[in-house]
Amino acid sequence: MSTPQTLDASVDPGEKRKIVLLFAGLMVTMLLASLNQTVLSSALPTMVGELNGVEHMAWAITAFILASTIMMPVYGKLGDLLGRKPMLLFAISIFTVGSVVGALAPDMTTLIGARVIQGLGGGGLMILSQATIADVVPARERGKYMGIMGGVFAFSSVAGPLIGGGLTEGPGWRWTFWMNVPLAALAILATVFLLHIPKVVHSVRPKIDYLGMMLIALATTALVLVGTWGGSQYAWMSPEIMTLAFVAVVTGALFVFVESRAEEPVMPLMLFKSRNFNLTTLAGLLTGIAMFGAIGYMPTYMQMATGYSATQAGLLMIPMMACMLVVSVIIGRRVSTTGRYKVAPIVGSVILGAALLLLATIHADSPVYLICIYLGLMGIGLGASMQILTLVAQNSFPLKFVGTATAGQNYFRQVGATLGSAVVGAVFASRLKDLISEKLPAGAGGGSNSFTPHLVSTLPGPIKKIVIESYNEALIPLFLWMVPLAVLAAIVLCFVKEVPLATKIDRETIVDIAPGTLAEFEQEILVEEIVLHDAEHESELETAGSASRR
Repeated sequence: MSTPQTLDASVDPGEKRKIVLLFAGLMVTMLLASLNQTVLSSALPTMVGELNGVEHMAWAITAFILASTIMMPVYGKLGDLLGRKPMLLFAISIFTVGSVVGALAPDMTTLIGARVIQGLGGGGLMILSQATIADVVPARERGKYMGIMGGVFAFSSVAGPLIGGGLTEGPGWRWTFWMNVPLAALAILATVFLLHIPKVVHSVRPKIDYLGMMLIALATTALVLVGTWGGSQYAWMSPEIMTLAFVAVVTGALFVFVESRAEEPVMPLMLFKSRNFNLTTLAGLLTGIAMFGAIGYMPTYMQMATGYSATQAGLLMIPMMACMLVVSVIIGRRVSTTGRYKVAPIVGSVILGAALLLLATIHADSPVYLICIYLGLMGIGLGASMQILTLVAQNSFPLKFVGTATAGQNYFRQVGATLGSAVVGAVFASRLKDLISEKLPAGAGGGSNSFTPHLVSTLPGPIKKIVIESYNEALIPLFLWMVPLAVLAAIVLCFVKEVPLATKIDRETIVDIAPGTLAEFEQEILVEEIVLHDAEHESELETAGSASRR
């Protein structure tokens, strides 16, 4: 290995300009990925109604998140081994193919397949963008960039439903897929011309952990299917669910066994020797369940239960977006200025729990401004926590493992998002179908599977009231179930150690990924823990000295 070179990215104005250009290009890529987690939420009622597939409504969202989740560790590891740029171009290309398939989908099965293809690329867009920033910006300066990245997700959480609603009411919901093509072209151009980072060079050819990739894909898929089908399509103790649970446990155990022996594991077990990584990962998983379980179906609820159009439903998400964007940027700048980051995600998790509790109290006749206030409160909570968790995870490892660490942390967060969307969507759809079947006269409205916002608005008063009440009873009580998750996330984050954020980047011009890397990695973590202990001891001595002088 060559001797590490130290770069202080905060000194050279020319370097700063390059980082700003690179960051602008990455924002396009992040926007492409984040929009497609939310853009279908407003179009979903019309889409499933036209394709006659309301019982598969949850999969239109879950399929994308599941596929992107599976691919996160893969892209993270391959980005570390092969370089971010080629993997990013590959991810954008796959995502574009999925968008074209979705735009041409003739039925619900093809649409879900298109979302899977999109997810296979989308997982790389998010992970590689975050890891690339860590390649060129020190952790201490990275807070403000991560805050803006959080702002991109905030923007997408509202712009997605708004764009989806506008396209649905205008040229049609298929344009929620067609719009990705020009965005993808722009992302490719930005990656080719603006993304300039040192190339990864190997003295030996890296060995790809294909078996580990396969096992983590199987384990994740089985786990999500348990959450999606359990209690709705199949009974929890049915042979199908029990078999899937068995597959999840067995493949998960095999994955751990394989990773402990692989030369270049897709998710090194050494990651879990870091206390901060474990705590922020668990908190991210819990937050992911609550976030996507709640906001994934709010636009749908607003359209069907309150009578708003798709565009209006998107506009009503603006308070959440604005609060999340502003708070994310403010917190990011504060972290870069002070170097302190522990309190913000704790407070954010508490606020998120309070927002979920308040959302569980709304009714179909609740004032619009009240719903907007509650959503804004949720935005404040998410803005104070989400991106900081990624920053803490990145700061726990050497640069050459930052892609793998970022992917690992985001993987578990997305597992939470997947389970949140899957379970909430499945329970919502199941409760809705049962409530409508129970309350609605036989044959009224053409059947629950074909309800669209427009159709509901044309129903006779008594029948329309039944449908609206059913939507409210099916979804809103589920928010109460998520409150303990946010509270638990806050408790977990209280045990995070506030490790000083690095002010310099240790970059190796030649990265030699070879057998024995994990042993070296473990040694580096041990050294970091010793340094942390010494820093804490020195801080205690300084405090005691100041007290004695007073």
